[in-house]
Amino acid sequence: MSNFGDSLFHSLPVNSSIELPEKFTFPFYYEPHDLSVLAASSLQDYLESQTDFQHNFGLDPNADSLVIGKMFGVMVVQKANGKLGYLAAFSGKLAERNDLKGFVPTVYDTLNPDGFYKIGEQELNALNREIEDLESSDCYINAKENYKSKLEDYQTELEHLKDTIKSKKKERKKLRVSEQVKLSAKAYENLLEDLKNQSIFYHYRLKDLKNDWKEKIALAESELATIQSSIDELKEKRRLQSAYLQKELHNQYSFLNANGETKDLLSIFENTTLRIPPAGAGECAAPKLFQYAFENELKPIAMAEFWWGASPNSEVRKHKQFYPSCRSKCEPILGHMMTGLNVEDNPILEVTTLSEPMEIVYEDDYLLLVNKPHEFLSVPGKTIIESVQTKMKQYLPHSSGPLLVHRLDMSTSGLLLVAKNEKTHKNLQKQFIKRTVKKRYVALLDGIIEEREGEIDLPLRVDLDNRPQQLVCYEHGKPAKTKFEVISVENKITRIHFYPITGRTHQLRVHAAHQSGLKTPIVGDDLYGTKEDRLHLHAEYIDFEHPITKERLEIECKAPF
Repeated sequence: MSNFGDSLFHSLPVNSSIELPEKFTFPFYYEPHDLSVLAASSLQDYLESQTDFQHNFGLDPNADSLVIGKMFGVMVVQKANGKLGYLAAFSGKLAERNDLKGFVPTVYDTLNPDGFYKIGEQELNALNREIEDLESSDCYINAKENYKSKLEDYQTELEHLKDTIKSKKKERKKLRVSEQVKLSAKAYENLLEDLKNQSIFYHYRLKDLKNDWKEKIALAESELATIQSSIDELKEKRRLQSAYLQKELHNQYSFLNANGETKDLLSIFENTTLRIPPAGAGECAAPKLFQYAFENELKPIAMAEFWWGASPNSEVRKHKQFYPSCRSKCEPILGHMMTGLNVEDNPILEVTTLSEPMEIVYEDDYLLLVNKPHEFLSVPGKTIIESVQTKMKQYLPHSSGPLLVHRLDMSTSGLLLVAKNEKTHKNLQKQFIKRTVKKRYVALLDGIIEEREGEIDLPLRVDLDNRPQQLVCYEHGKPAKTKFEVISVENKITRIHFYPITGRTHQLRVHAAHQSGLKTPIVGDDLYGTKEDRLHLHAEYIDFEHPITKERLEIECKAPF
């Protein structure tokens, strides 16, 4: 790989027995084609030995700079003469650069010092410095403190005077009563006149205080407003400059497709739920690969992306493992760029049918438990209707239910609790809310777990860029706790029991695979590990109180693996 950077079209040591794929890779859910695996292996050989750039991927324990793992992409392409090769790309920037030799260029180079974006960025930075200088200046800080102090002093004096007025009013009222029987009519009349004048005095005193402080506060406010208006003008200028830069940047990102048609980012995202392109859109590896291939009349054959380096703190990423393209940023872009290509069907949209009746593990007049097959929905999805719920409606056509009390991930098999009426459903749901229902899952993990038992506590939230995958997030994530117990280890595969304390989406899968969890994905996990014939996760045991008999029911359904 010493000649990696000599060309952007890299030779591929093709085994003649490897046939070309009939269709191009569906980038959001795929098993890498053998040609993509060869290309990725070639690029990885280069990354392991290269000296062309310095970047801390987190693989060298002696490196002390910031650790940043990176997604790389390879695209197998074919020249007009039939010669095969591959292109390489990285997501975002690498070693603070966009133009590393051997890698296809970005669609638009935001790091070009002579480009409008860098020049505009410098102008924004200058505005930021002006704003920071004004906001940290003594005159601005003093003006804010003076204005705040005037408001506080006014409030203090006002409250003190109001208390005095209230006290004096009570004294006058008391005198009117007590002195009426003591004084002569004339003396009492003089007292009333004096008390009236006192009331008028305090009325004007209150009025004068308000007017005096109104002038003082207005002066302090004016001094502050003079500086604040300068800051606000600069902030508005910054906002307009930023909006202009962003719009121009979106216009610069113009993407080709296989038919030779172009679309910019704004056009691509205008009919999506986001409407506005998210930050970093167009900077992932896949759009770069397509753009270079189309610009240079190279036919895309297959593609794959892999992670290189240490895993980030939030996501589940494993060194050298293949991953799909991100959805929020890349799906709209690649949807345009793959127009004109013969692309594999989306396997996620394939309808899973169940010809045989569902296995019922337990049933009485009020509820039942079914053994949900793997890769079968609990409830109808957006595009796939057939599910446990629809099957149960067919099975119980005259029941006021069936009502699923809980759900299992599509890929997970095992026990699902179904209520036959609303009263039973409500009772069982309360038990789940109070966490009195005990559940046990069995799983096979792709590696050896040294700890015999323990608890994992990693809060989870959805990955907004890549639904339905989950992220570990201590700021916005919901609490997620799992107890585990290792059962056996055989051929470097660990059989384990999971006891979920909470029930978050993909909780067991993330807790198994994440670097702060067990660091070992479940066998067959196509989202957080490596795809196989199935996800080896099964809900095998449940313990709950029967809503009618009040007896504890313990139901077990052994895993098929």
